[in-house]
Amino acid sequence: MNQKLTLGFKVRYGIADVGFALLGSAQQFFLLLYYTTVAKIDPAIAGTALLVAKLTWDAVNDPLFGYWSDRTRSKLGRRRIYLLVGALPVAITAWIMFSIPVGLSGAAGFFAVLLTFWLVDTFQTMTNVPYSSMTPELTRDYSERASLTSIRMAFSVFGYILGAAVTTMLAGTLETPGLFQGFGLNLQQAWSATGAFFGAISMVVLLVTALSIKERPEMAGEPSQLPPLKAVLTSFKNKPFMILMVAFILSSFSFTVLTALVSFFIIYQLKMPDQVSFVMLAMLLMIGLFLIPAKLVSDRINKGPTYALGLFIACAAIIFSFFLGNGPTPLIYVVAAVAGLGFSVQWVCPWSMLPDVIEYDEKMTGERREGIYYGLWNFLSKFTGALGVAVSGWVLKLYGFDANAVQQSAQALFGIRFFFAIVPSIVIFISLPFLIWYPITRKSHAALVKELAERKATQG
Repeated sequence: MNQKLTLGFKVRYGIADVGFALLGSAQQFFLLLYYTTVAKIDPAIAGTALLVAKLTWDAVNDPLFGYWSDRTRSKLGRRRIYLLVGALPVAITAWIMFSIPVGLSGAAGFFAVLLTFWLVDTFQTMTNVPYSSMTPELTRDYSERASLTSIRMAFSVFGYILGAAVTTMLAGTLETPGLFQGFGLNLQQAWSATGAFFGAISMVVLLVTALSIKERPEMAGEPSQLPPLKAVLTSFKNKPFMILMVAFILSSFSFTVLTALVSFFIIYQLKMPDQVSFVMLAMLLMIGLFLIPAKLVSDRINKGPTYALGLFIACAAIIFSFFLGNGPTPLIYVVAAVAGLGFSVQWVCPWSMLPDVIEYDEKMTGERREGIYYGLWNFLSKFTGALGVAVSGWVLKLYGFDANAVQQSAQALFGIRFFFAIVPSIVIFISLPFLIWYPITRKSHAALVKELAERKATQG
């Protein structure tokens, strides 16, 4: 069976991640900023509502969509059909996400965030879980998966750059007096239009992937026969998955806290509000430039140690930022560049390590259950993301952040600095041993694939 994929195929598969990353970046970097400074919702209320949303519906819908896609059979494949059906709803709900009425307080603000995020997350999950679940079904080659993931993540970084660098810039341009006088856009309407624009981009790239690639049914296996609850519980018996999950939870939580507070750090600690997009652009460009080098390093020392090395480099840069003074400094660009170099592994390693645990599960269960694993993974990713945003909101509230003040108190500034730099770094350091001694290596994975092929040949 040919495990190699053409460059064109990898490009057509990867382009859909532009949309997912664009919306994810806009949420991760600016959703809390939007809630607090545009919609005027209390940061603690907004953060808590996001966390509750993740702990309720999101705890169910990620594994559920994964389970359903594992069992789906159609002429359009068991994954692509979800991309085709969900593309338009993804666009509409992206617009809704940045269209909350201004000035909601208390319970009204809480439920506005909760309900709109439930809606947004449903359709993003419906498309993203099946899309991600295609990766291990397209090739079982250890290095080819890293190559496919690297190209996909190049598109992901491009989408991330759009979200990080263009969101505030586009909203600000749409709201600039005189530029769109005929439309009469205010600040809230400008953010709403930005959400609609991002949604349209996401819909288009989803359709490009869904209409231009074909699944490989010979690698999919038979539909899972396990009932939903048992399917989830059985996954927790997969030791490599559990180790990877713990490491990813820690690093993902840390990265989300860092990205949720970076705008506050640059605006209020460094007093460089006009530089927010450019600093983020510097970091994300470095991430994009080092995707292929990260893949090449993983080819030499395996994926787990590569992941640990990159995170260590990123932490060193972020810790340095804690000591920057309360005023403008070009050193933030050095911090952003080095951190981007290190964080490039966050886009390559975990997403190419996850497909490898599928074979380990197949050895355990005799089934191919990509969907349930990607469903659990997406839930954990989004839960840690929501937890990071919630913690950031609580920190701002705890340390006395005032959205209407240009100059924040010394206490608020310390809270922003400490939770932007020190806390994420400590948590990431805890994750490193899990990655350095990660059990699936190139050698062990090759042996596992060979064992499964021999078992299938014997059974066939």
